[in-house]
Amino acid sequence: MTSIALLGAGGKMGHRLARNLRNTRFDVRHVEVSDAGRARLRDDFGIECVPAEAALAGADVAILAVPDTAIGKVAQSVLHLLKPGMIVIILDAAAPFAGHLPDRPDLTYFVTHPCHPPIFNDETSMDAKLDRFGGIAAKQHIVCALMQGPEAHYALGEEISRTIWAPVMRSHRVTVEQMALLEPGLSETVVASLLDVMREAMDEVVSRGVPAEAARDFLLGHMNILGAVIFKEQPGVFSDACNKAIQFGKPMLMRDDWKKVFEPDEIAASIRRIT
Repeated sequence: MTSIALLGAGGKMGHRLARNLRNTRFDVRHVEVSDAGRARLRDDFGIECVPAEAALAGADVAILAVPDTAIGKVAQSVLHLLKPGMIVIILDAAAPFAGHLPDRPDLTYFVTHPCHPPIFNDETSMDAKLDRFGGIAAKQHIVCALMQGPEAHYALGEEISRTIWAPVMRSHRVTVEQMALLEPGLSETVVASLLDVMREAMDEVVSRGVPAEAARDFLLGHMNILGAVIFKEQPGVFSDACNKAIQFGKPMLMRDDWKKVFEPDEIAASIRRIT
């Protein structure tokens, strides 16, 4: 049986992973430093935590379910407990990309991250529809990267990833550098920023007299149909009026050089700010 030491098991992310790792083929040892986190695991799942030394003794895999800013510190604190050949799983590309992992060629570093449930989906149950983050009831895709280590370790890393993010549809293999382009580049720098602007735009039309509920309904409905057409989820084309609005509106909203956010130095700078 594969043994897993789950560090940060009582935190926001670790709690999710602890739930999905129950009743699997894995022997999971839970590590949590906070009293609140330990109590949450005990109350919700009947899980008792153990010290890091006990969890990592003989473990095959260590999962670092801790914030990006703490990964380097946590990894260094348990470095002497990580046996050669162990797989260390990190849940985001930021810290690995920034070089915050210890220089241990004898360890395997595997990075995985959820895509989250897609906007366009076939979910029918209310539990799945309301599971916007994923990992509970809604199906989602994931990305995985073998940063270093033998190729044979990829299959186990992916199996664990499919378990902790379940239910999973597609699993995409990428590099750590490509994962950094996806986040923070694509998902946060671009998508989150543009969505924030859209919310500001909705507030602006409300401030100009449009009823708030009407503005919200109009915006979210148009996001649905316009997104479906743009991403080819539904056959169709925009009207001439809509195309004209895009032609003249995009230069007002976007700098000509906005794609520089994907340049390596910009991605690195963004990750430095995060970590």
